[in-house]
Amino acid sequence: MSTRPDHATSAGSISLSRRRLLGWAAFGAASLTGATTITAAAGPRPSAPGPAGSGAFVPAVVVGTGYGAAVTALRLGEAGVATLMLETGQLWNRPGPDGKVFCGMLDPDRRSTWFKNRTEAPVASFLWLDVVNRPVQPYAGVLDRVNFGQMGVYVGRGVGGGSLVNGGIAATPRRSYFEEVLPQVDAGEMYGRHFPRALAMLGANEVAADWFERTEWYRFARVAREAATKAGMRTRFVPNIYDFAYMRREAAGEVPKSALAAEVLYGSNHGKRSLDKTYLAAALGTGKVTIETLHRVTKIRREKDGTYVLTAEPIDAEGRRLAPKEIGCRYLFLGAGSLGSTELLVRARDTGTLPDLGAEVGAGWGPNGNVMAGRANRLLHPTGARQSAIAATCIDDWDDPAAPVFADVAPLPAGFETGISMYLAVTRNPERGTFVHDRATDRVGLRWEREQNAPAVAAAKSFFDRMNKANGTDYRYDLFGPRPKAFGDDFCYHPLGGCVLGRATDAYGRVAGYRHLYVNDGALIPGSIGVNPFVTITALAERNVERVLAEDIAR
Repeated sequence: MSTRPDHATSAGSISLSRRRLLGWAAFGAASLTGATTITAAAGPRPSAPGPAGSGAFVPAVVVGTGYGAAVTALRLGEAGVATLMLETGQLWNRPGPDGKVFCGMLDPDRRSTWFKNRTEAPVASFLWLDVVNRPVQPYAGVLDRVNFGQMGVYVGRGVGGGSLVNGGIAATPRRSYFEEVLPQVDAGEMYGRHFPRALAMLGANEVAADWFERTEWYRFARVAREAATKAGMRTRFVPNIYDFAYMRREAAGEVPKSALAAEVLYGSNHGKRSLDKTYLAAALGTGKVTIETLHRVTKIRREKDGTYVLTAEPIDAEGRRLAPKEIGCRYLFLGAGSLGSTELLVRARDTGTLPDLGAEVGAGWGPNGNVMAGRANRLLHPTGARQSAIAATCIDDWDDPAAPVFADVAPLPAGFETGISMYLAVTRNPERGTFVHDRATDRVGLRWEREQNAPAVAAAKSFFDRMNKANGTDYRYDLFGPRPKAFGDDFCYHPLGGCVLGRATDAYGRVAGYRHLYVNDGALIPGSIGVNPFVTITALAERNVERVLAEDIAR
């Protein structure tokens, strides 16, 4: 697979490359001026008043800038539809006092965390010592952990959403499981057209096998592979949106280090093809898309003429509130992720601003069966003081009929030898949560009990017990809290569901009960997809917006 698909010679690819250049220029201009409104020279601005007298108006609004939102905005812009994107976080391309945009994992500062006094890393302790998390100043940082009592959900805050902070693993789900999870979607069309298109647009690539086998930076992955092989499990390379060619140059000392400088959890300063480098840059380059940053959408209502009106609450990066805005639109696309899109619709239904929304809105949420675990290797199998922060391999045991597991072989780049093999396991957990609105506080919470993660933990335990038995090893019990604990099972990286395709929406993300209202993100997937989900979210968004543009949008 080409790592630079936009370098193809077709007229369409040349046009795409030009649009990306225009988009990068727009991002650069915003960085120089500190502007919160990002647009190419011809980009649209909301006009006032709207047709319903509601204030500013733009034909289409996309809430969010994550994977589904970015796809939606690009295709709307290409179709000539003036589109406004509203993003809660800030644009991340302006260097801080240290000359870097993002801070590192080992020395986090206020850039790391969304308006909290302390970082909340998934690995919470080492040898039961509280040495991982650090106090920070409240700021519009890049990573948020939204805590719902018994489940914490990690989300990215900024232009590019989760693409800024994820591990970049661009996995495609097992076709049989995709067909089981989303039976109303034509799998032949997805695997023949939309998955390849998504992977190309995202710039997915694989590590070169010869370099992987000899470099010190992936010793940890080779040790994990050896342990899996002894247990009869299959390890394979998995695509990533981090540029592995750049990583090789990092190792050679030719370019600034990013993956090899323990950068990923709080953003990557180099090498990563986050959405601001791909879909969003191309969307801005159409000249039809504008992004407003630090704008949190809190309310949606519909006027009698069918116009949707959104209330947005702007802030600055220090958290100071600015004057609220009302923005009207004809077409409203929710791409704020499983949490964000679902919260907006649940609140709108339960406060009566969109009263025709059904009971399926808010239902069908799941953490994609996420469970983290660490294994203590024997002294003869060191994992290496130097570790790339980007995963390149997975252990694929999804064919186990009793306890299917897809496990990312995760790094633990502590800067010294730990002897730990780390994994993020994706399991098959049928349990689902529901989002509910509290009228007294106007907050939307998640009904999810710790016991609901029991199937995921059982599957992970079966998987890692086999590996430990085959290798004479044991769990690391010190990584996930102050007491002995083998599994990190109270948080997730892969929130899915809440507005499930074919239940809360039709088969293409049109919200039931409302014309020209759409969901086009991870909220559509019912709680599980069997692998890291962002490629599926991207491909499904491509499918959905293609149909909507053909049938719904007046041009």
